[in-house]
Amino acid sequence: MAIIEVDRLRKSYGRRTVVDGVSFSIPEGEIFGLLGPNGAGKTTTVECVVGLRRPDSGDVRVAGMNPATDRKRVTPILGVQLQHSDLQDKLTVREALELYSAFYKDPVDWRDPAERLGLAERLGDPFGGLSGGQKQRLFIALALIGRPRVLVLDELTTGLDPHARRDVWELIADVRDGGVTILLVTHFMEEAQRLCDRVAVLRAGTLAALDTPAGLIGSARNATVVSFVPSRAPDDEALAALPAIRSVRRAEDGRLEIAGTDQTVEALMSLLARNGITAHGLRVENATLDDAYLDLTREEH
Repeated sequence: MAIIEVDRLRKSYGRRTVVDGVSFSIPEGEIFGLLGPNGAGKTTTVECVVGLRRPDSGDVRVAGMNPATDRKRVTPILGVQLQHSDLQDKLTVREALELYSAFYKDPVDWRDPAERLGLAERLGDPFGGLSGGQKQRLFIALALIGRPRVLVLDELTTGLDPHARRDVWELIADVRDGGVTILLVTHFMEEAQRLCDRVAVLRAGTLAALDTPAGLIGSARNATVVSFVPSRAPDDEALAALPAIRSVRRAEDGRLEIAGTDQTVEALMSLLARNGITAHGLRVENATLDDAYLDLTREEH
């Protein structure tokens, strides 16, 4: 059952259309990634999902409710960490955590997310004295306090070092394992590939693709690239007949580079073996979500 439903969402600011007919649904317990270049409409879409903006047309539902008109019923089931958030500079980390706990009937013990997010040593520090990464971790902790059914995270690990980023990934995976649905907006392809069950790619306010990370990678222009120096040149027609082949390139140093899929590589190895051709310096590289993303958004660069 879908806990988030976005149907033909459209939102404009003046004459500029930011989101144009975007539709997707997210079942309970899924981590759903929202990717796209700056200005693609990601944050506006998220703000409509959490009720901060009203769509010009289309429909948004969270647990069957309209987040803009049913704010009192939707807010308790949402945990939100937005890209641009702020607190009073003099408010300490402990005071912020205790304040947010007071907003809910059955909050989690704030000490647990504070500990896991590396804030235990910063409880007495004022918000204004925290680094950007520490502020980010605090907002994630605050988003978890109300035991949300849906957790919305906009640029989850921006400003975090690689170690802290992986700690947060582990925490988010644990939260999902507890049954929480997560809508994740990110620019980090590794983060999306590691965490997300499915990913939607927005381009100029429209939905360019929606699939699993593996599905998007498989559709990349060069899903698998094999390169080698052949002991003698294979037949051009035989290469062109390889299944799912996408390109053949010969470098000046004699190296042959063939792009396709795993099926292409398997057929190529059989072709070389049948013809007694040795592949010297063989390298096989698989595409990443980054490659698929660049293919889908290439027109904007």
